[in-house]
Amino acid sequence: MLPRDTDDLFGPADNPPLPRAESVSDFTRRAKRLLETRFSVVSLRGEISNLRAQSSGHIYFSLKDADAQISVVLFRSVALRLGVALRDGLQIIATGSISLWEPRGQYQLIARHITEDGFGRLQQEFELLKQRLAAEGLFDADRKKPIPRFPRQIGIVTSPSGAALQDFLKILRRRAWTGSITVFPAKVQGAGAAAEIAAQIAAANNHPGLDLLVVTRGGGSLEDLWAFNEETVARAVAASHLPVLSAVGHEIDFSLCDFAADRRAETPSAAAEMISSGYLELVEKHRRLSQALHAAAERQLVARRERVLSAKTRLRLLSPSAQIERHILRLDDFRNRLDAAADRALAERRHAYKNLAAALKARSPELRVQTESHRLLSLHKRLEAASPRSILNRGFVIIRDAANNPVTRRSTAAQLPSLNIEFADGVLPASPEKTS
Repeated sequence: MLPRDTDDLFGPADNPPLPRAESVSDFTRRAKRLLETRFSVVSLRGEISNLRAQSSGHIYFSLKDADAQISVVLFRSVALRLGVALRDGLQIIATGSISLWEPRGQYQLIARHITEDGFGRLQQEFELLKQRLAAEGLFDADRKKPIPRFPRQIGIVTSPSGAALQDFLKILRRRAWTGSITVFPAKVQGAGAAAEIAAQIAAANNHPGLDLLVVTRGGGSLEDLWAFNEETVARAVAASHLPVLSAVGHEIDFSLCDFAADRRAETPSAAAEMISSGYLELVEKHRRLSQALHAAAERQLVARRERVLSAKTRLRLLSPSAQIERHILRLDDFRNRLDAAADRALAERRHAYKNLAAALKARSPELRVQTESHRLLSLHKRLEAASPRSILNRGFVIIRDAANNPVTRRSTAAQLPSLNIEFADGVLPASPEKTS
């Protein structure tokens, strides 16, 4: 039975009124802001399915478990740094932020970091050891030594063949840093790596003249970085009388070596920048003092340069990366739709071409060409039969005067001194017989 009035649908008339209606776009934007604020950083564990890589370099897939799934977007800049070979069926942990793709009203994970799912057990060991060492005071701030602002002699514990050392040296060379570096080689991954790192930290502390010790390696999975989470390494770093700068992994990687060190750098390159920053400040101060000696026009030019640098800094802080990512998603969507439309149009053109080819074949002028060829051959034969050469072959002759002009009258021939008689096989000279 249908309800008789609205009270049957919404309850008694004294209930609160319905909320004000809003557009789908406004509601979706409100939901997007809520999701991005509430879930700015999440880590999700699941299995990869429907993996697809776009020509733009972005990667899309679904992350699922037994009961649910979520769409995941991996932008090109993150995919290029990824240390995991993604494939359908791979169990991973994806870390990033939740966003909402407005055109489809679909929420998704914008992934910033991905690790294979063996991470849980090691993470638990990491947390337990971290708590125990922290309880001993190994990470206390009052134990930290200041990092020298102008270190001249630096020791570095790392793998001599690793990319971390090359990145570190490249930054220092680029900044024209003029100190000296002593490398204390050690394995940074695998069995025995922790013992080697701890031994080289102790060796560096016995090396004379060092101002600073850097412990570093490049990025990797938690398993790759595990040597720097060993208790022996953390205690060796804490026991160092030299100030220790730890630069292990990438920005998102934290190790016990980082907590035990006097200071942490996000990457090996960041460590080199930190070390050379004081030197660069001195160079900059000298440059400014030198510029002060120039004329007013030169000082004005420097001021304009500083304004440009300040504008670049403000622009970088206000970078519209979120809008760019949104437009990248829209561009990929449009590209897929354009490819599908192009395929449909091509199929339609091919079908039309086949129809035209069939119609053209049905109207082929081949028969008419054959008929006209026969008619042309008949005309050719008639022309040959009417030619002078054909007349000569039938026994007739042509009489010509000395100028080779045809003579068609007897009276004309009688008046000429000489004649030429043309036969089919040649010409015979003759003289006309004079008659009264």
